[in-house]
Amino acid sequence: MNAKDLSEEQVATIRGWAESGAGLSEIQRKLVDDLGLNATYMDTRFLVLDLGIELKAEEPSPEEPGTGEEAPAGDAGAPATPEEALVGQGGSVTVTTDQVARPGAMVSGSVTFSDGEKGVWFIDQMGRPGLDPDTPGYQPSEADLDAFEHELRKALQAP
Repeated sequence: MNAKDLSEEQVATIRGWAESGAGLSEIQRKLVDDLGLNATYMDTRFLVLDLGIELKAEEPSPEEPGTGEEAPAGDAGAPATPEEALVGQGGSVTVTTDQVARPGAMVSGSVTFSDGEKGVWFIDQMGRPGLDPDTPGYQPSEADLDAFEHELRKALQAP
């Protein structure tokens, strides 16, 4: 999925979802259900970034049960940037690149998230990113995704 392939109407619809407080999971579901676009969670994450959309509300992950109380806006404990997320996690998201890309990929490598989960990342011949976690159904946290994106950009820009 590429932002350039979307119509202005589709982009406006996606922006509207984000402005109404939809999180990445909900936007991904709506891309599939409402617009008929095949989008993975990672595709959705990169699409939102490419379009410059800032999400207003983050969804709590299923493994983090809520206390029933809302966190105050501007929570001082939340990292503001991917770099702060790395510092907060001790830089525990690591990204490596393969010397020889996997079949069907322009570039590929592996990632280890802060919780120890591992996976394979790739960018296919069409420029679409993908993530294949070792544990089926695993979804990294938002902080880990931000740190992964930051580390991946650094790895891809390295000489």
